[in-house]
Amino acid sequence: MERPAPPVGASMPRVDGIAKVTGRARYLDDLDAPNAWHGATVRSKIAHGVLEGFELDPTFDWSRVVFVTAAEITGRNVIALIEDDQVALVPIGGQVMHVDEALALVAAPTRELAFAAARAVKPKVRALPAVFTIDESLAKKQLLYGTDNVYKQFLLRKGHGDDAALEAAIAGAAHVIEGTYLTSPQEQMYIEPQAMMAEWRDGRCYIVGSMQCPYYVHKAMKAFLDCGPDGVVISQSVTGGGFGGKEEYPSMLAAHVALLAKQAGRAVKIVYDRDEDIAATTKRHPSRVHHRLAVDANGEIVAIDVDVLMDGGAYLTLSPVVLSRGVLHAAGPYRCPVVRVRGRVVATNYPPHGAFRGFGAPQTTFAYERQIQKLANLMNEDALDLRKRLALRSGDTTATGQVLGFSVGTDEVLAAIERVAGPPPVASGTRNGSPVRRGRGIVFYFHGAGFTGSGEQKLAGRAAVALTTAGRFEVRSSSTDIGQGAITIFVQIAAGALGVDASLVDVVDPSTAQVPDSGPTVASRTCMVVGGVIERGAKILRGKLEAWAAEHGMAGRSIAEIAKARGPQGELAEIVQYEPPPGIAFDDATYTGAAYPVYGWAACLVDVTVDLDTYEAHVDRCVQAIDVGKAINPAIVKGQIEGGTLQALGWALLENVVYKDGKVANANMTNCIVPTFADAPELETILIEVPYPFGPSGAKGVGEIPMDGPAAAVANAIEDALGCAFDELPIMPEVIARSRDKWSAS
Repeated sequence: MERPAPPVGASMPRVDGIAKVTGRARYLDDLDAPNAWHGATVRSKIAHGVLEGFELDPTFDWSRVVFVTAAEITGRNVIALIEDDQVALVPIGGQVMHVDEALALVAAPTRELAFAAARAVKPKVRALPAVFTIDESLAKKQLLYGTDNVYKQFLLRKGHGDDAALEAAIAGAAHVIEGTYLTSPQEQMYIEPQAMMAEWRDGRCYIVGSMQCPYYVHKAMKAFLDCGPDGVVISQSVTGGGFGGKEEYPSMLAAHVALLAKQAGRAVKIVYDRDEDIAATTKRHPSRVHHRLAVDANGEIVAIDVDVLMDGGAYLTLSPVVLSRGVLHAAGPYRCPVVRVRGRVVATNYPPHGAFRGFGAPQTTFAYERQIQKLANLMNEDALDLRKRLALRSGDTTATGQVLGFSVGTDEVLAAIERVAGPPPVASGTRNGSPVRRGRGIVFYFHGAGFTGSGEQKLAGRAAVALTTAGRFEVRSSSTDIGQGAITIFVQIAAGALGVDASLVDVVDPSTAQVPDSGPTVASRTCMVVGGVIERGAKILRGKLEAWAAEHGMAGRSIAEIAKARGPQGELAEIVQYEPPPGIAFDDATYTGAAYPVYGWAACLVDVTVDLDTYEAHVDRCVQAIDVGKAINPAIVKGQIEGGTLQALGWALLENVVYKDGKVANANMTNCIVPTFADAPELETILIEVPYPFGPSGAKGVGEIPMDGPAAAVANAIEDALGCAFDELPIMPEVIARSRDKWSAS
């Protein structure tokens, strides 16, 4: 049945919704090739050492399985990304860098037999001293990377030429607020674990799996298999969530299934169990941020100095760009003439840390919003009023010197929070018979949408909109739907630009054999950047169809009618490449200029209740007002915001990956806790639309921004309730209990 054409801005039902709720959608574990085998991974049990060999259990029947080591790799033993420092399998004589690092692989006709074979392999590893803290890494007693264990460092300056000038500005201030802020690693806990399958046919490797970025995997496999672009095809299966965890890690799993499939001579799939997924894959970077905030007697900011340290884990992965975004957001969305931000990310012997929603910004947002709250306390000023007074607006400059010219939603998001805030909660009382204290926290924050600096220009992402011979339209891009609704918004954008019913538009499943490289599904860029390319391609295609109609006596007919007549004559495709907005220039050497084409702006209010008997903090209410430019599909946008908000609240109060001797000690969902529906507070989402002139219908990125602010709002609210500062995440009951002496007398 045809659906009426929904305009952009309507909450059209999800295109993939029926298939998912009826079970017709096929995830990787639902896929089977004829006679497919199952793979399993042999992993290290120590954090740092030298692999000296393997001992195979002589009582096991090895004729029934395939056993593979690094010696069978015929290409390059690397997982190509920013640097080629990470191996697919540790070779004999090579260094083991973390617990649960892949050392060997097995494949067998059944999953049970594959796991039995993996257990029958005993790696022989000579232990070396391990590095487990940022300070140990910086001490350089044990070198893990380069000459100093520092993967990447950045220095950002504004308004001063050297450190002496910065210190002079701080020394002249009326007040200096200084604080150190710690954030924990966080597990993405996507619904579907990591999963991949490979098969070789006619000398070409076909890989399908759960992923965010098919062309990232394609690049990695070209190096690993030592083949050209046509030697490997990467296709995305229906994917059950990612949150960044399926950005870079799927390349590792793809290498493993490709190697096993080649050795086994048949298709091989690997689907991680949850404990293996938690133990071995990437997490949010833990961080330590030292922040100095200098103000004059009136509370105006005169200088900001921030030192950002992140733990990158055993390999570089995406740490440089995670650190970059953290550094670029570290001064916050506030006016300040003098800024210095230093950032370093270091090597340790934990499993590598990598991409996670927010991508470094949540760590530094937590620090700057705690500092701003301490300033409000010092000045005895209302938290919202202070932020309104100090906030960046159109015409102001950011820490990189970028002049904000358009789509600055500062006043709109702050006003939205002010309208709905209502009276603060009653400070003390009882809950379920226990004494409680209540408090309110408010934050204001921003998030750069799209790749940093010149990243989008260098990527030069492409997408296509095509008229098929059946008279229908196709959107072709490598952007993936991982549950966030990309398929639906692409249909809406293309249908709106073409002027046709949405039922006439299909989105091609991402495969490197079928779609151009439109870039990865990361960085809040899918709707804003790729959607903008699709909108432009659709408009060009519409113009060509209208010109054809004028030449063939069909002028004035609907695009649907024209398409039905033109389609049988042959496909007509319009491939469009991203073009940056005018005036976007960024200097990577000095870290100055337009860091992002546009920012999202947000304010968040949280009310909490703290149980004085159990020391638990409960979020009673959370309101997010977020400037999204334009909500292409308001229901999907609200879903994105509410999902990201709940992840942020979990990071604030519940979620913590615990390590023991470098190994994840809570690698299961029983004690690596994430919020459930039962933990969700009253969530209120206010969509603010301050259009971005270069986004599709004015839209800008929304996927990451809801993750950035709520944790700081929770900390501010608990401080308001108890009267003492909480500067470390997560704020679990034991943290509140340890602070009892500070708050019990207040």
